Amino acid sequence: MIRTVPIIPTLLVLLCAVIMVALGIWQLGRAEEKNALLARYQSISADAPAVPYPSGDAAMEAALYRTTMIDCPDIINIRSTAGTNAVGVKGWAHIAECALGGGRTAEVALGWSRNPNAPEWRGGTVTGILAPGGKIIADPALADLGPLAKPDPADLPNNHLAYAGQWFLFALTALIIYGAALRRRARLH
Repeated sequence: MIRTVPIIPTLLVLLCAVIMVALGIWQLGRAEEKNALLARYQSISADAPAVPYPSGDAAMEAALYRTTMIDCPDIINIRSTAGTNAVGVKGWAHIAECALGGGRTAEVALGWSRNPNAPEWRGGTVTGILAPGGKIIADPALADLGPLAKPDPADLPNNHLAYAGQWFLFALTALIIYGAALRRRARLH
């Protein structure tokens, strides 16, 4: 009696394992890219020159964590959300959506308070730090609010090494399970 390994299932499992290993290697590359990006963001000094408020994703990424300035003549709305002040106390961040003209808008985190009710603010010139998502964290705080915590690049998720490990583990698990299935199949035949 000749014991044969099923060709199609074996090729399918091997193909899946190769794809999972390739995804793990890709995540290792992404980890290096993310580390370089975080290092670039963390190297921006507090006295770096201000940049104009960017338009477009590439310009936005290049300007993150830099000081920017906009004129906010029209406020679309002001909302309150959970926020942390400059000394780490939890409370409310008050965020205004400003119409910039030409259909463009920008969110401005005006400041922090213990009161969830939106403050009165009629707009004006805003200077602040550009955070991910294009939100400007006003510095100094506006509308008689306290200062919010400044955006920190260290808060950006950087879990690519964990993802790489997961893909490698998935590949190994698939091969172990398939090997066990082949051994069981051989014992039954």
